[in-house]
Amino acid sequence: MGGDKYVCTLSPELLQRAKDEINEDPDRREADIEHIRDWLRHQPHINARMDDWTILRFLRGCKFSLERTKEKLDMFYTCKSLCPEWYKNRDPQDKKLRSILELGILLPLTGYDYMGRRVMLGRLGHYNPSKNSANMLFKALSMVTDCMLEEDEQASVTGYVAIGDNADMSLSHVYIFTPSIAKKAMVLWQDGYPMRPKGLNYINTPEAFNTVFNIFKSFMKEKMKRRVHIHGSDMESLYKEVPRDILPVEYGGTNGTVEEIKNYWLQRLDARRDWLLEDEKFCVDESKRPGKAKTSADLFGIEGSFRKLNVD
Repeated sequence: MGGDKYVCTLSPELLQRAKDEINEDPDRREADIEHIRDWLRHQPHINARMDDWTILRFLRGCKFSLERTKEKLDMFYTCKSLCPEWYKNRDPQDKKLRSILELGILLPLTGYDYMGRRVMLGRLGHYNPSKNSANMLFKALSMVTDCMLEEDEQASVTGYVAIGDNADMSLSHVYIFTPSIAKKAMVLWQDGYPMRPKGLNYINTPEAFNTVFNIFKSFMKEKMKRRVHIHGSDMESLYKEVPRDILPVEYGGTNGTVEEIKNYWLQRLDARRDWLLEDEKFCVDESKRPGKAKTSADLFGIEGSFRKLNVD
């Protein structure tokens, strides 16, 4: 979005939707942003991005509840600090990271679905667990996600839909997607990011998928669980959720090839290289937090979760 001052790029229809669905009032928007910015300035432990657009994204993700926005911002920067293995040294030109990015494991697709939502295609099975750690994979995923969020205003209002293609997922993937990795990912995406996920669609689901999915599902909020659709190999079922014309050629669509979409995102990451490298300084200093410092066990620990699961 560039610059510190927000310039609205939404159509009149989308502005109306923002009003109806997420309580956005253009007349009050600036004051709300300023209120949050002032609050951030008074948090000794948070070093946050202060530009209008970053703050507005969080306001939208929290339907303009000022209290929830403050909680989410604190959570977002806390997660980043307590998860350096995903948020430090995010250089798109680092050889190891590049080799993962070049697999096209997360591809935000061009355009929007019939409800105006952004569609993201995930292809976790294309990742080879014996070559790189799960942490490197999730670091790569966070880079693409952050870049997309930074560049897409419409989706900050309408939300996102994900497609998970699990072809090629095997037992070796089951071993790296451990409960602690799953918990970390779900805490970040559900509690830290202001993303508004509207649907999770899974296709090509081998046996190994069920094992991995059940681990992730155990950390999903009820609302998220209700938005899950498992299509297996039934592409017609997927097309009811996601229009064909937005999908890549390889998935029966007309919206470019996987290779083209992947190359587009590699270019975007390179263009944002400085932004990504600078981004790691925006975080929390727990030694300055008023009250009790948070630890990674507080946020991502799985003690107790599995005892609870066995009872359900």
